[in-house]
Amino acid sequence: MARLVLGMACCILVAGALAGCTSARTNLGTSDSACYLALPAANKAVGHGRLVSVHLVTLKSLKRVAPALFKALDTNERTSQRVCAVAFSGTFTRESVHKPRGRPSGGLAVAILTNPSNILIGTVIFRHAQGQFGSRSILRF
Repeated sequence: MARLVLGMACCILVAGALAGCTSARTNLGTSDSACYLALPAANKAVGHGRLVSVHLVTLKSLKRVAPALFKALDTNERTSQRVCAVAFSGTFTRESVHKPRGRPSGGLAVAILTNPSNILIGTVIFRHAQGQFGSRSILRF
């Protein structure tokens, strides 16, 4: 009887461990996790560079928190459409990125893609980053 109880306890423990390892993980614990699916398209848009920041925002909030970034996009859309802002540091020129916006060259490129379809709206080039990359301050240009 003791063997049976011990065997069942081991089976339950192993089943619990396996369930934790095999369950789907669709959320990375941040509100920006939906944008991680946009990384391949953003990387293709800039071609090179070091990933600095990923943020999920609406066009309306982008206009409010990053007016220079929004203005450089030159988009007619002022809706609540969600977009991913993916920033890369490096050396960028208008010729080296897809759908260039902003400066002719600079050390920061921000790819703006629609969410969830990951269609590139534009890649905005800035001279350099202002503020910290770890927070939403990357959007303050």
